[in-house]
Amino acid sequence: MSYSVGQVAGFAGVTVRTLHHYDEIGLLVPSERTYAGHRRYNDADLDRLQQILFYRELGFPLEEVAALLDDPDVDPRAHLRRQHELLTARIEKLQKMAAAVEHAMEARTMGINLTPQERFEVFGDKDPEQYREEAEARWGDTEAYAESQRRAAAYSKEDWKRIKAEVDDWGVRYAALVAAGERPAGEAAMELAEEHRRHISRWYFEVPYEMHRCFGEMYVSDERFKAFYDSMHPGLAEHLRAAILANADRHTS
Repeated sequence: MSYSVGQVAGFAGVTVRTLHHYDEIGLLVPSERTYAGHRRYNDADLDRLQQILFYRELGFPLEEVAALLDDPDVDPRAHLRRQHELLTARIEKLQKMAAAVEHAMEARTMGINLTPQERFEVFGDKDPEQYREEAEARWGDTEAYAESQRRAAAYSKEDWKRIKAEVDDWGVRYAALVAAGERPAGEAAMELAEEHRRHISRWYFEVPYEMHRCFGEMYVSDERFKAFYDSMHPGLAEHLRAAILANADRHTS
């Protein structure tokens, strides 16, 4: 069975002009021609065209494609293995690029106006907006959320570095407190809970004690928050919740 140049162009998603060019340079010469000189392609030609398009998609120049396909020492199966390896590598690269673009889009939504290099320098491979959807769903229509957006939009790279450094330092100290067996209602734990509340108030929006109580409950009930705090030390989320409640009680009673 053979196919016309128009049919092949339709199958492959290329132009007739492209097929003519491949014929002219000897890259894909149709196996048959009609009495009128029209090109006719058979199944072997279609297989070769598929190979050509694979390599072209991967960025190989036509001259190199021709050399690869016409090498008598290369088994056709070797081409498929090579293409599979190249495509797998391309897919992994594109997936990473897509993830980077998604993070950049989210960062712009939150107002974190840093370049990709600056974001990596500040946050590494951690997502600075891991809980953006949660925050927006819970408080998107509140003045507190709007205030956090306004403040975030004004922060520089150095500001974000300082914010992250404060969080990291607090996490180390709170983890040490839990490891030492300190009670959530003890003075040291309540002071760190108060520091937690003031950090949010200073950098994002004012956090009254009742709101901080809600945060404490969320840190335990929401698995994402719980995993974040428990990554600092096992059981830290529950401990912090109790410390936040105790701290709120002492300041509001």
